[in-house]
Amino acid sequence: MSFKKEIKELSGSKVTLLQQKEITWRCSCAHMTFRTMAGELNEGSVPAYYREVYEAVCGRTDERVHVEVFQRLLQKTDLSRVALGQIAEHVDSADGFLSKLSLYKALALIAFAQQGKQPSPKLLENCIQELPKPQLGDLKDLRALRMQPAPEDVLTLSQTLDKLLAGDSVQVELIPEKKGLFLKHVEYQLTSQRYKISVYRRYSDFDVFHEVLLQRFSYRVVPAMPPKRMLKGVLTNVSEREFIEGRRRALGRFINLVARHPILSEDELLKTFLTFNGSDVQTKLRDAYKRMGDEFMTNRIATQAKEYLPADIQAQFSTSRELIKKIHNSFNRLRDRAEKMAERSKENATDLLMFGRELSLLGSDGSSLPPWASSQATWGTLRESLKSLSVEFAVLSDKAAQQGSRENDDVVEKLNLFLDLLQSYRDLCERHEKGVLHEHQRALHKYSVMKRQMMSATVQPKEQASVEQLESRIVQQENAIQTMELRNYFSLFCLHQETQLIFIYLPITSHILGAFVNSQVQGHREMGQVWNELQPKLGCLFGSNNGLKSDF
Repeated sequence: MSFKKEIKELSGSKVTLLQQKEITWRCSCAHMTFRTMAGELNEGSVPAYYREVYEAVCGRTDERVHVEVFQRLLQKTDLSRVALGQIAEHVDSADGFLSKLSLYKALALIAFAQQGKQPSPKLLENCIQELPKPQLGDLKDLRALRMQPAPEDVLTLSQTLDKLLAGDSVQVELIPEKKGLFLKHVEYQLTSQRYKISVYRRYSDFDVFHEVLLQRFSYRVVPAMPPKRMLKGVLTNVSEREFIEGRRRALGRFINLVARHPILSEDELLKTFLTFNGSDVQTKLRDAYKRMGDEFMTNRIATQAKEYLPADIQAQFSTSRELIKKIHNSFNRLRDRAEKMAERSKENATDLLMFGRELSLLGSDGSSLPPWASSQATWGTLRESLKSLSVEFAVLSDKAAQQGSRENDDVVEKLNLFLDLLQSYRDLCERHEKGVLHEHQRALHKYSVMKRQMMSATVQPKEQASVEQLESRIVQQENAIQTMELRNYFSLFCLHQETQLIFIYLPITSHILGAFVNSQVQGHREMGQVWNELQPKLGCLFGSNNGLKSDF
């Protein structure tokens, strides 16, 4: 007799107390089943074993169950492939995950299949008793099935230098027009290869962007801004132009390091800075930060960072910090040498140009030699020939200048880019020590003072209101300390990733060395070509081997 029919028959007759209890219990079971199928499941509507299985196989950072974990779970049921396929067909695994409700449904179907029944949602609809318990073995074995992200998946940056460099390239060009009625300023055109758009920014826009970026990502490497430098006294146009050009290059390095950072590059702040064409980008940036807060508030694993950190994280940090300090010092010395070589190339260009001009001036001198001078016959011809040599030396000067520019653009700039990153890492280490750790220590000291005050209050009778107020402050301080501890671990988590970023950038050494060698090869080839073209001209001008071979 069906349950519905039984109720119908009993409704027209007298019902004993025992029958009423049985009907009530069976109605409750049916209601629980209905709620399960309707998606209104609560913790009390399934057997405790179901909840234990869920806790064993759900993700550590996600309340859902990964479909691969579920497939491994099915393999422990010893059911036929047909039955497993039928169970999987009736379970919703959208986006590669099972919800808690879907897992409970699957466990019930597994249990029915193990009883020899064909798994079907109708079995759940008709079930009037507690859902059956599937045979899955020891719960400890089920925990091994869980899709636990290995520490490398979260803590390790799966990046290469080439991948980072390909992320974006932002061109920063100087707009020559100066705007403003009283105070002159320069404007920059930013063109992002990633977003395919150009925007115009002032130095103050960069400054605000850097400010909110540092507030949002205080636990990350944020490159420093070049100085604005207030004008003191009168600067010549040349020195001012040099300063503005140097600042443009520094701003370009800054924005490209941010645009290629694996975390910062995906943030709304950067996208706003590189794409917003409105009139007030500074307000837009500040509003975006107020809406989002800092990274600790938005990162999904911020409060669980401790679980992913290696036990010797402090020792690793100290070792890496010392190594990076040595690398920084070495690259500083390399940059200084590269700058001197580029400067010498430019000085060589000036010297070659002046050498040619002096030859031209010598040839233009119309003074006659004395009649008794033995070289009087040939000096006139030589003097006329010297005038034309200034052209060849001007070409040589131009090639030397190009060599200096290549060394500066291809070698020095790459060195400066890496040095900016290294310096920002050292700044981050100082922020970690002077910021998070220092605040944590201050909070602990404040807490100990409060505890001593509380102990004193218990010994010496005080007003109840003041004691309660002190207790409330202690609880607040305990919560603050707990938050600071979580932030400290998250700061170490980020610091470990930023250390990896430095090491990911280390192969830029080969890029720098390649650029240096290529610039030298190209420069010497071009200079040598001009010298080779000049050599036969000297032979024609001076005759025999004069000037080509020296007897001195």
